[in-house]
Amino acid sequence: MWCVAVDGRTCIGSGMCAAVAPGHFRLDGAVSVPKRTELEPDDVVLDAAESCPVEAILVRDADGTVLAPEP
Repeated sequence: MWCVAVDGRTCIGSGMCAAVAPGHFRLDGAVSVPKRTELEPDDVVLDAAESCPVEAILVRDADGTVLAPEP
């Protein structure tokens, strides 16, 4: 299981995540929100996190290891 979070203070609402992974992210006003905060592993979520221009998306595995954005 993966955990996904979007830092609403950092997000600029570019919509890249929703474009890359529309099944996992949506824009709510001026910020992105994950459709689910816990989900089965899906590489498209990593792609969305890596595409965020301000690295507002954090993806962790069940152990808490950060999977994206890459350090």
